[in-house]
Amino acid sequence: MFAIVEIAGLQYKVEQDQKLFVNRLSGDKGGKVSFDKVLLTVNGAITVGAPAVNGITVEAEILDHVKADKVIVFKKKRRKGYKVKNGHRQSLTQIQITGITGFEGAPKKAAKKETAKAEILSDNETVNFGEDHELNYHLKKNGLSQSKENREALVTLGKEVKAELGKDVLTHADVDAAIVKNIENFKALNK
Repeated sequence: MFAIVEIAGLQYKVEQDQKLFVNRLSGDKGGKVSFDKVLLTVNGAITVGAPAVNGITVEAEILDHVKADKVIVFKKKRRKGYKVKNGHRQSLTQIQITGITGFEGAPKKAAKKETAKAEILSDNETVNFGEDHELNYHLKKNGLSQSKENREALVTLGKEVKAELGKDVLTHADVDAAIVKNIENFKALNK
């Protein structure tokens, strides 16, 4: 279990009991701090925030206020006699992550989404009656001509089958079964 959280303008990957250095935070040594701008969590399932995950907080304890190693800033212009040497030490705070809270119910929501997605048929399994090439495919498969009249008859037949079965979309098997059942109507159009 881990989270990506924004602390003092920077993003960190944090886990339980992890120690890390962050930019100077206000608060005394031994104090508690809380961060609620959690961008991503992983607890069995990945939850990505937009921009932050709601209800998740990262709790931490301030261990110490320290300064980082010195960084030398040296400027020089050759042949001009110009040299400037400066140093800088960044102020840091050492914190320890005490907990990531708010995970109750997150896996349950993910499970509901997965079951809802499993019930939806893919576009490859359903027939779109607005596409001539799909209608032509079914007409050719059943040995019928791909004329405009046959396509129109297939569209009306599809509406009847949808009403009869009580479905919003039909699968390829449903359409083929309806064509075989009503093949005489198509043969009468071809005469």
